[in-house]
Amino acid sequence: MSDIGLIILAAGASRRMGTPKQLLRYGGISLLRHTVNVALKSPCTPVIVVLGAYCEQIQPEVADLPIHSVQNPDWEQGMGTSIRAGVKALNRTSPNAVGVVVTVCDQPCLSVAAIAQLVDAYHLSNQPIVASEYADTVGVPALFDLVLSEELIALKGTEGAKQVIQRYGQEVFRISWPEGAIDLDTPEDYTKLIH
Repeated sequence: MSDIGLIILAAGASRRMGTPKQLLRYGGISLLRHTVNVALKSPCTPVIVVLGAYCEQIQPEVADLPIHSVQNPDWEQGMGTSIRAGVKALNRTSPNAVGVVVTVCDQPCLSVAAIAQLVDAYHLSNQPIVASEYADTVGVPALFDLVLSEELIALKGTEGAKQVIQRYGQEVFRISWPEGAIDLDTPEDYTKLIH
């Protein structure tokens, strides 16, 4: 049993994409299912998926997989509410967890190796946060020691994991992950990915 859980944030409305990006096809399956498959092969357990917009459409995509899915009723207020819902669900399902990886479903290059690298670095670095570095930024996927669970639960509205990473800048172990720069926000991003 792992002592590190993993939360996939998949509650957004994909307004710039114009269609639920969780359901975009990638490698023959939906982007969300791809992300969940990677998470399930990683060293992290449990895997918690936070849903919100289009929940009825999206839920069946992962209903047959061994995950915990959580509906965030406040998804419209922003990513902070989804992180809160995910961390609370992790605290309920795995009270002995010591850390959590927070990731999103629109980074198609997410791999088991990338997640394993976060976990290994967490155990070796003794830092409370291990974050991915790409495109001149530091962000998700990121691993947070659950000593920071109150900070994650306290995130408001549009605040995301990046706010906590920035707040603890001196205590963040960074891992270079250039593939993180590939994320899908617009139809152009998706076209570029599949061609």
